[in-house]
Amino acid sequence: MKELQHLNKYFYKYRYKLLAGIVITIIARIFLLFTPELVGSSVDIIDEYRKGLVSDMSVVKKELLVNILYIVGAAIVGGVFTFLMRQTIINVSRYIEYDLKNEVYRQYQRLSLDFYKSNRTGDLMNRISEDVGKVREYAGPAIMYSINTITLFIIALFLMFKSAPMLTLYTIIPLPVLSYFIYILSKAIHKRSTIVQVWLSKLNTYAQESFSGVSVIKSYGIEEQIYEGFDKLSAENRQKNIDLTKVQALFFPLMILLIGLSNIIVIYIGGKQYINGEIESLGVIAKFIIYVNLLTWPVATVGWVTSVVQRAEASQKRINEFLKLVPTIKNNTDKHADIQGNIEFQEVSFTYPDTNIQALKNVSFTLKKGESLAILGKTGSGKSTILDLIGRLYDIDSGTILIDKTPIDLVNLTDLRDSIGYVPQDAFLFSDTIQNNIKFGKEDATDEEVIAAAKNSDVHKNIIGFSKGYDTILGERGITLSGGQKQRISIARAIIKSPEILLFDDCLSAVDTETEEKILKNLKRVSKDKTTIIVSHRISSAKNADHIIVLDNGEIIQRGNHETLLNSEGYYKDLYLKQLTEKEI
Repeated sequence: MKELQHLNKYFYKYRYKLLAGIVITIIARIFLLFTPELVGSSVDIIDEYRKGLVSDMSVVKKELLVNILYIVGAAIVGGVFTFLMRQTIINVSRYIEYDLKNEVYRQYQRLSLDFYKSNRTGDLMNRISEDVGKVREYAGPAIMYSINTITLFIIALFLMFKSAPMLTLYTIIPLPVLSYFIYILSKAIHKRSTIVQVWLSKLNTYAQESFSGVSVIKSYGIEEQIYEGFDKLSAENRQKNIDLTKVQALFFPLMILLIGLSNIIVIYIGGKQYINGEIESLGVIAKFIIYVNLLTWPVATVGWVTSVVQRAEASQKRINEFLKLVPTIKNNTDKHADIQGNIEFQEVSFTYPDTNIQALKNVSFTLKKGESLAILGKTGSGKSTILDLIGRLYDIDSGTILIDKTPIDLVNLTDLRDSIGYVPQDAFLFSDTIQNNIKFGKEDATDEEVIAAAKNSDVHKNIIGFSKGYDTILGERGITLSGGQKQRISIARAIIKSPEILLFDDCLSAVDTETEEKILKNLKRVSKDKTTIIVSHRISSAKNADHIIVLDNGEIIQRGNHETLLNSEGYYKDLYLKQLTEKEI
């Protein structure tokens, strides 16, 4: 139960609803327990008439009619309160499920980029869906049935002891045996529940990756191999669930057996006591049989509740593993930062923590507000890493990054990222309308602003060519668009934000040179007075920048502007001549 203590804050939050539910549950059970007493009374009056103690049949009929009306009335009132019980306690579990999912999702948003590199999407999804669902069963049904069971036991055993103490003791003999078996089975259920959730995460991850990479799977013609892999995982998952179900399946037969033994004890011992005059009336035996059967479901739910609690604890443990993680990137100040866009790297070095690959070595450059920088270099030279560090997706190993002459780790993280418009190398679009994908950079943007941003990224004509225009729904990751269209919509999403810093990570690689020229011309106009950094493999994208640096193995090997670098032997000039030759061909 230690892991489930995390939910105590939610129970406290909804304490009044829970207390109301508990009171309603108790009332509902009290009305339910009217029935055995009324049935016992009815049996007694019939027995008295049979013995001749009551001679007037009309008296018997009247009392039986009254008892029947009381039974029906108690059943109706008990039913109403049972409905209200579910409307309170079960609703609370839904509120807790909502809050817990939001808490997990907020934690996912807070965690740093390295967390997502070491955890699979399918597992993350499973913890926020399946695991939270298991916890909800504990927060609602398990609590409701536990209160129901406790209330029934307390009241029923009190009434039973009041009527026939010795018979009650004989009747509850099977209960300690039941408790022992519950303890043994609970341990097995807890262990197997954890295994089931782990395998379900594996299955979800495999399916999610298969769906995301369906175009690659089809292009390589490996559908059968992927299916075989999924089938193997499904078979393992099925077996783990069967192993769990085998243990759970022991609960109900065991409980029914023990309840049956209690009935036999009531009839046998109760019958002997009645014959010997130790029990004053036959109605007591009738009451006890009804009490035992009323307790059948509550006793059975002890096993079910135990199983639910064990599964919930296993799931909450998996959830807590992530909730306890501390983001490596923290916002170290609440002070508002008015970002202007001045950027300075001073002897910056950085090594990726997950691979131990050193991406940057003593990199230095200075950019004033409104200036532009182009970064060129071979694949893996550290170009994209510079953009990641400016957005503080990672913290550096050594050196200093200054934003408006303030160390970047002392700048309000929210304000810093709000001031950045970032277009990644791999354009990511959401399964939403094109308009909403562009407005992702500015949620309150007008239609005119959306169109203007699309025009500046030279994608407006493509969009209006679709049957639904800007209301066209994109497939997952924008799969319905070409690579160039996805890149241009991503550019529109960045520039509509009108940020102080614009970061473009090789975002024109999928467009032709003519379109590139149009976009660069528009970007130069819209990025006036904004600090702009362009990562590219093309000289055409870099030549108009105020500053150009060339990286190799994380180090700056060349710096200057287009003219100075062309007049120097090295990577930049060689790349220019190579691309010029390719263009002429």
